[in-house]
Amino acid sequence: SFMKKNRNILIVLIVLLVVAFGIWLTNSTNTFQTSRSDFKLDDSASVSKIFMSDKNNNSLTLKKVDNAQWMVNDKYPAQKFNIDLLLKTMVDIEVSFPVAKAAHNSIIKELAANSVKVEIYQVKPWLDIFGLRLWPGERLSKVYYVGGATPDNQGSFMLMEGSSEPFVVYLPGFRGFVSPRYSPFEKYWRDYNVFRVQIPDIISVRVESPAIPEFSFEVTNRGDNTFKLIGLKENKEVKYDTLKLLNFLSGFRNLNFEALINDMDPPKKDSILSSAPFLVVTVKDKSGVTKTMRAFHKKGPDGQTDMEGRPLPYDLDRLYALVNDGRDFTLIQYYNFDKILRPLPYFLPEADHR
Repeated sequence: SFMKKNRNILIVLIVLLVVAFGIWLTNSTNTFQTSRSDFKLDDSASVSKIFMSDKNNNSLTLKKVDNAQWMVNDKYPAQKFNIDLLLKTMVDIEVSFPVAKAAHNSIIKELAANSVKVEIYQVKPWLDIFGLRLWPGERLSKVYYVGGATPDNQGSFMLMEGSSEPFVVYLPGFRGFVSPRYSPFEKYWRDYNVFRVQIPDIISVRVESPAIPEFSFEVTNRGDNTFKLIGLKENKEVKYDTLKLLNFLSGFRNLNFEALINDMDPPKKDSILSSAPFLVVTVKDKSGVTKTMRAFHKKGPDGQTDMEGRPLPYDLDRLYALVNDGRDFTLIQYYNFDKILRPLPYFLPEADHR
């Protein structure tokens, strides 16, 4: 009976293996039939990593670090809006039709020369059988090439890795083509944030004005919604207008730069950075992060004059700013940053001005 029992176990195992092999086979043959046009993702929540590269050696990795946060090339936080848009695109795209035979060769040539290779990784179970999801792990789930726009600009050419049949792919309800959403350039994906901190989370804010030291000050959070203001030149505590100070501190809630200009002509950039900054703003927060922004005046556009017709010494709309531990040279707008670009006298109670 011992032999019989073992034989039964063996038979059951063989049957299970045959079933598993059968399931695997049907899946892989189906995949093979649909895979030439199977660009659409079934779900985006399981996507853990996206790698994109073009033919000019631009490449980029977007990686999910937790549910709410993605990283760009393991270095910078990603901009949530653009990530969400890409994931939504990957799930919503539809195949319109295969490329016409007559155009086939020229489209393949075009894709070989100018396309973005996209690799999508998902965390999925190795075996999903009768609702049992076993051995989850990250694996490469799709690889395809995204080419340019169709002549009517309503679709994009795409090609599955390993296939020789390109398709026209479009987004239902979207007038335009999706190729630009598959960008291998780091700056498109980066979060442009400079400061993002709420008042209760601020430990201190220091504003240094090298040209006019009596404008420099530091605000420290005493907790319980009260603050201490110190004039840095005399290094002594000063009375302040509470409303103005709270308005200033609330300005740090969400400040973004306008443009990255790291690739500015090096001699020009060096001469700006070696000049005295207009202001240096340093924020310490409760999570232990200290962020510093060094702002520099920007030369005014030619022909810009004041009321009297005198040329303006500086651009009235924009400043240069060095942010992210000095890694990024950027342009910021006064319009967005005005709230935090305040001199010490601004905070003094009205009576002290007279």
